[in-house]
Amino acid sequence: MKDISGNALRQLAAEALRMRGFSYTPYSHFNVGAALLAEDGRVFTGCNIENSSFSPTVCAERTAIFKAVSEGCTRFAAIAIAGGPAGAEPADYCPPCGVCRQVMTEFCGRDFKILLVRTPDDYKEYTLEELFPFSFELLRR
Repeated sequence: MKDISGNALRQLAAEALRMRGFSYTPYSHFNVGAALLAEDGRVFTGCNIENSSFSPTVCAERTAIFKAVSEGCTRFAAIAIAGGPAGAEPADYCPPCGVCRQVMTEFCGRDFKILLVRTPDDYKEYTLEELFPFSFELLRR
């Protein structure tokens, strides 16, 4: 995977923050936005969408990935994730849940970048392998 510039990562972080505004969270009031960078340069976005029956709820990360896959894109370079209480700027870093990490292993390699975002200039960068070190899919590769 090619190196991604700091400016591109900041733009991805800003897009994840923007997507929080589209979250539908009447139960948790915890808004999460995601911006997924495809290897071809396209960006796919997502937000979390809740349902009163929690199992149909979908996370922002999976929304972005499923949107990309449904449009024929299955090769990704990075994702930025920003989350926190509705109506407030993120006070902390919001890591992907276990289900989202599992979905990422279906389409992303060990070095896939995951940005946990507070602001466009304040984010922590991890690889998928760092956040999901013993994944079955990553171990097979």
